[in-house]
Amino acid sequence: MSFASLVFLFFFLPVVLVGYYRFPRRWRNPFLLAANLVFYGWGEPWFLPVILLTALANWQIGRLIARSAEPRVRRFWLGAALVLDFGLLAVFKYTAFVLDSIGLGRLLASPLPLPLGISFYTFQVVSYVVDVYRNSAPAEHRFVPFATYMTFFPQLIAGPIVRYDELQGQLAAREETWQKIANGFCLLLVGLGKKMLLANPMGQLWDGLRTLPDGPGLVGAWLGAAAFTLQIYFDFSGYSDMARGLGALFGFEIPVNFRYPYAACSIKDFWRRWHITLSRWFRDYGYIPLGGSRRGAARTVVNLFVVWALTGLWHGAAWNYVLWGLYYFALLLIERQLGEERLARLPRALRHILTMALVMLGWVLFAIEDFGALGAYLRTMFSLSGGLLSRQAAVWALSYLPLLVVAILVCLPAAARLVQAREHTRLVRWGAPVCCLLLLAASTAALVAQSYNPFLYFRF
Repeated sequence: MSFASLVFLFFFLPVVLVGYYRFPRRWRNPFLLAANLVFYGWGEPWFLPVILLTALANWQIGRLIARSAEPRVRRFWLGAALVLDFGLLAVFKYTAFVLDSIGLGRLLASPLPLPLGISFYTFQVVSYVVDVYRNSAPAEHRFVPFATYMTFFPQLIAGPIVRYDELQGQLAAREETWQKIANGFCLLLVGLGKKMLLANPMGQLWDGLRTLPDGPGLVGAWLGAAAFTLQIYFDFSGYSDMARGLGALFGFEIPVNFRYPYAACSIKDFWRRWHITLSRWFRDYGYIPLGGSRRGAARTVVNLFVVWALTGLWHGAAWNYVLWGLYYFALLLIERQLGEERLARLPRALRHILTMALVMLGWVLFAIEDFGALGAYLRTMFSLSGGLLSRQAAVWALSYLPLLVVAILVCLPAAARLVQAREHTRLVRWGAPVCCLLLLAASTAALVAQSYNPFLYFRF
């Protein structure tokens, strides 16, 4: 079930909210768990046993690790959890990829269906078991709170990736206030607006320019890359905003996942702002355990290579995702060699333009899985053989130009700073609810009218 659907917005969510607040506080977690399972099983009930098995096994293993003082026993159970969690992820997500890569793809009549959100909830339970093993978080001895955390529907399908210690106290006791509920609704509707009014049209522009029979031309190719750059940001940050807003409706505070990444002035700064919870996960459970930067320059390079290759592979079972991850490994390595002080001498505007050009190029690597099509599109971006801008591309560009300008302005922090500076004025206090209602009306109209409504990160 998608948040950007009429069924969710006008049936599932109202029913769950009414039921949640009618139950006594001690029954709210069990009710939420039931709602989580209904949400997850709505479209794919056959995968409910997989997620329930994962929850039950990791909950029990966490208890076994916490009970034992013997290092060998603790390591055994940690290894068992990692084999189970990453094994399930590998079987469902990478079996077809591995078989295709070694020329045995014909052994599968069709690729295995991918359980929704498996990449996200796998990382969550792995972080829990590892934290219990490290004694940096207590084990949860009750199954219902743990299963509620793992299957929490606001962030189950596409994150943010939340650690158990961030929600453990809130699962035990949380405060649901009218202010939190109001803020949650506003954040939910802002995210919905990002998705329906900005991400989807940008996706249509990208698809239109990329598939033009005569090609888009050099300018058109960069315009298409810009459209996909905006689509994936508004798609994913919109989902993250909706997740945080939905969490607030039930009294939970979910961590921020995006901080205006397209305002970055370096690749390192970009990854401090983009998909923050994923970067944090790979830092704490990948890069640092491998040794981080503590074992010399050569080992640091190897650690970065491994982490970024895995980051790319986590995003999808195809070689273009691995290439995308290694592309960022190379860029970060170059920045590391140049040094932050040397880069800071360049004008900020120049650093921002260069960073965004590199990010846009990276998103092209991310978006096109077929290497032949990828090579052709990259040649168009860096060659005048197809002209500057084809006639068809010019039509697409003029049709979407006003919305493209709006999207660029919205993804930068200037507008938000203006609102924050005036947040105590009467106009903003009264205007915010009106704007939220307008977003709901416009997004609902778009839901009814549009057939194009993908969530890009659902497939990961």
